[in-house]
Amino acid sequence: MSLQIKGRIKTIMAEAVVSEKFRKRDFVLTDESSQYPQDILFQVVQDKTSLLDKFSEGQEVTVHFNLKGREWTSPTGDVKYFNTLECWRIEGENVQPSGKSSTKASSKTTKAAPVATTVIESVADEDLPF
Repeated sequence: MSLQIKGRIKTIMAEAVVSEKFRKRDFVLTDESSQYPQDILFQVVQDKTSLLDKFSEGQEVTVHFNLKGREWTSPTGDVKYFNTLECWRIEGENVQPSGKSSTKASSKTTKAAPVATTVIESVADEDLPF
């Protein structure tokens, strides 16, 4: 299942080497499209961990990701389910290889409205902060 969302990068974590054959890197994207901003944890894995090198915290981006789920059974027999938002592409304006945004001034000054969209619809339309 391929989805996308627009938002602002809040945090980029260091790469974690889980095993000899698996490495990952997490980042948090803030979705400000609703009354209560949502901080959403994403993961990039293997050779995709370098995708984050050209982005910086505070930068507005579009994240393309897959929703993954899995079942885990504990040693005591309890069954739990986990979801992962696995990013496979990140797009942003004025991306520099160093990870810094371009400081070139624009001849137009326009105020951009919050433009975060998700393909996932909320279950309830309540004004709760969580």
